[in-house]
Amino acid sequence: MSAVPTAAQIRQSFLDFFKEKQHTIVPSDNVGYTSRDGARIFTNAGMNQFVPIFLGERSADVDTWPGVLHKGLPTRAADTQKCIRAGGKHNDLEDVGLDTYHHTLFEMLGNWSFGDYFKKEAISWAWELVIERWKFPPTRVFATIYQPDKSKNDPAERDQEAWDIWAEKFRSIGLDPEIHIVNGNKKDNFWMMGDTGPCGPCTEIHIDLTPGPRDLDEERQRAGAKLVNGSDASCIEIWNNVFIQYNATPEGTFEPLPAKHVDTGMGFERVCSIIQGTKGFTDFENAKISNYDTDVFKPIFDELTKLSGKEYKSTLPKANEQGHVVPVSEQEKIDVAFRVIADHLRTLSFAIADGIQPGNSDRNYTLRRILRRAVKYGRTLEFKEPFFYKLVDVLAAQMGDVFPEVRTKKEQIKSVLKLEEESFNRTLDKGIALFEKAVSLASSNDTTPSKGSDGLTYSTKDGELIVSKKNADGSTTKMISGELAFRLYDQEGFPFDLTELMAREQGLGIDRATFNELMEEQRERARKAGEKNKQVVSVSEIETKAPTKFIGYDALEADVKVLEVVSMKDKTAVVLDVSTCYAEMGGQIGDAGQLILGANTYPINATTKVGNTWLHFLDGDEAPAVDSTVKLIVDAPRRHAIERHHTVTHILHWALHEVVSKDATQKGSSVTPDKLTFDFNSGALTAQQIADIERLVNERIVANEPVSWTEVPYVEAKANKGIMALFGEKYGDLVRVVQIGGQRNKLDGWSMELCGGTHTRSTGEIGLFRLVGESAVAAGVRRIEAIAGLEAYNAARADAELLKLLAGKVSAQGAADLEKKLEQILTQQKELEKALKAAQQREASTKARELMAKAVINNAIVVHLGDVDADYAVGVAEALKASFNGIVVLGATGGGSVALIASVAKEHQGKVQAGKIIQGIAPIVGGKGGGKPDFARGGGKDVSKVDAALAEARKLIGA
Repeated sequence: MSAVPTAAQIRQSFLDFFKEKQHTIVPSDNVGYTSRDGARIFTNAGMNQFVPIFLGERSADVDTWPGVLHKGLPTRAADTQKCIRAGGKHNDLEDVGLDTYHHTLFEMLGNWSFGDYFKKEAISWAWELVIERWKFPPTRVFATIYQPDKSKNDPAERDQEAWDIWAEKFRSIGLDPEIHIVNGNKKDNFWMMGDTGPCGPCTEIHIDLTPGPRDLDEERQRAGAKLVNGSDASCIEIWNNVFIQYNATPEGTFEPLPAKHVDTGMGFERVCSIIQGTKGFTDFENAKISNYDTDVFKPIFDELTKLSGKEYKSTLPKANEQGHVVPVSEQEKIDVAFRVIADHLRTLSFAIADGIQPGNSDRNYTLRRILRRAVKYGRTLEFKEPFFYKLVDVLAAQMGDVFPEVRTKKEQIKSVLKLEEESFNRTLDKGIALFEKAVSLASSNDTTPSKGSDGLTYSTKDGELIVSKKNADGSTTKMISGELAFRLYDQEGFPFDLTELMAREQGLGIDRATFNELMEEQRERARKAGEKNKQVVSVSEIETKAPTKFIGYDALEADVKVLEVVSMKDKTAVVLDVSTCYAEMGGQIGDAGQLILGANTYPINATTKVGNTWLHFLDGDEAPAVDSTVKLIVDAPRRHAIERHHTVTHILHWALHEVVSKDATQKGSSVTPDKLTFDFNSGALTAQQIADIERLVNERIVANEPVSWTEVPYVEAKANKGIMALFGEKYGDLVRVVQIGGQRNKLDGWSMELCGGTHTRSTGEIGLFRLVGESAVAAGVRRIEAIAGLEAYNAARADAELLKLLAGKVSAQGAADLEKKLEQILTQQKELEKALKAAQQREASTKARELMAKAVINNAIVVHLGDVDADYAVGVAEALKASFNGIVVLGATGGGSVALIASVAKEHQGKVQAGKIIQGIAPIVGGKGGGKPDFARGGGKDVSKVDAALAEARKLIGA
């Protein structure tokens, strides 16, 4: 690393270090995490994704992780994990912006051992990285070890082993371990997953950042040691190594684990702040140790400056008389806003990229609160129009190499943020005005008292409530009333913590108890209303409802009325009188979007139709009340991506006729935001035909010809030989003809088809077309897969970069870039393989249920599965083992060879064993095999004998 390394260099040096130590570098887990009690929370620590390994629920197979950068030992892993702490036990939200180190999203660097190395290696490598590789001044470094306080019933014994290892390291450079190793109690140095389960002592590394020289001045070192595990921010922990070696039992004992693990966590932003804030450890006198004064946040701050004209100057507010940290000067307010907005941008962008959107419940509502908090702070920077989403581009450019999902999902992130921001902006000004009116009242003596309870005297004026609370000393504290806080929340969309924040800035308290009572009353009303409004219905009942009027060809948002809230199995949907959402039909996927009612937003994840009734499926169980008027907004970027793919299917159909044959007729299609598929009857296409089709389609796109549609009588459309349609299908008296080229309503385009989908207004809007696949799907039926627009552009750009790297001789850096590109290709391949495997497992489970229903004879299932591979057969057998208590023998003949699988439940193993079955039947197909009593597999080459082999299996088991 350079003298003052960048954040990217620091992160990479950590990963490279553990790559050298034979660790597999695994990708960050999703920031959405489901806890073991089923609660949907956020990933708040690096160890979350490894919990099943620590509990022994699965093997340490980290070398099979999708997207690995390097294959090391399968029992060693290292990563940088995106963590969110903004709710539940770990909640830093209210502190963000007021200091230098709190975040709602941060990176946790970690290295892991699953029954492999333990304390000696973990501590030695921590020393090697921090002291020898990163060059932290050792006189400023302190280690903590576990020292139980037996008077408080602390578990286990002193971690003497860790002390001895650290002592050797400090002595090796002439430092006194008695000074540099600090004892810590259970709170500081003993980690537990829960009241029971894996646990163990931990050792932390702390850094003394106080000014002044150290050298070998033991008195200064002793002074630093006294700051360890204290509250002084000038001595902070950077790395925690947890040694999981005990199992906490329900009886309160701590038993040694058969396998010992290492679980570490290092705060990435904190390490960057120390290294960069001290200018590479060269200046502790003028050090600026702030996570926000690093290049982790600088690109976002620079973009905020461009957008707002304000400048970040690193000021920090101080605590007021009430102990609250409140910005006073204008610059303090600006700097707090910069920190809040930058932090919240990271949290929301990574969460949305990982599939979690702002919503009305649990972690989804936490995201909505975070976004609204950022938007409110945007007013400090004088933003009146949506601004937050504009920062996503710079974040994606900065972080996309490390977390590619934020780059690939960039447009989706921007779309979600913009919609949410626009929705909140509608009520933000009104809410602020109401709050400021209450503040004005609080400072006025012109009030009319009325009797309250619990020492509270309510004072009212113009319907706006404040509260005066009488203190024990006779003084009075003015507070924002719970009624006003609730009104701001319920009607104006203000999260309570935002109202509390504004009150604090004005030196006012807030009546939290009354707010909570009103919230509970609202929940009860909502519950009763939900029971009344929600109806469990059948498809036939839905078909009898009034038809939905679709206006989505011309509008993407509208004020609509909720006619019904229906529950279908585990899904909740609303029926509206009018809809701008396209309902899934004719191969085009249905729209997504949102319903807005006051402060509440209800995301729509799919739209389908039953008869003439549109069903808008919602995230979660909450829905707007029947008869309410709501604003319906379609997810526009998603819709436009679908329209590009749909319109280009018409051009593709035309090009097939030009290049292949007029008889190449459409047999089906699928249109999504990501791609299109088009099925047609034909033989396999040649490479030249594929190239010609792609060229013709792009020529028509570049011509930028108009796309229009008109309704005509069905008989007229059928008589027009230029109009393509599946005339065997059932149509109404009027049909919609989509034409490309020609004049609107003239039916003179070069492409004309009956189609009810949505389309671009011109071919030029499609942008670019790429044909990415052509294959067989059935006898005489081929399938083309293609992409258009931004998807095609991104693919073309990636290919161009790869070709550039491959052309001629490459430099050393080029070679490194080539390696990285190849790793990305391997990552994509692994993701595809993972998806295929998951689909295969689902299919295997379905097949298993089918066999249990139809193929059981005398507690046995003996079946030839057909032309499938061995992995599929094993999947079916595994699925059967979970619910079928009998004997299973399966044959498969995929790939020109035979796979034989046998599974025998325990109670049948006295009669017959799986290994014996395979040994008896595998020679029939010209092969061999064997295994354990409960499970065995084998195979051979003679596929013609598989039925004979299964017949022999039936004899062996008496089926």
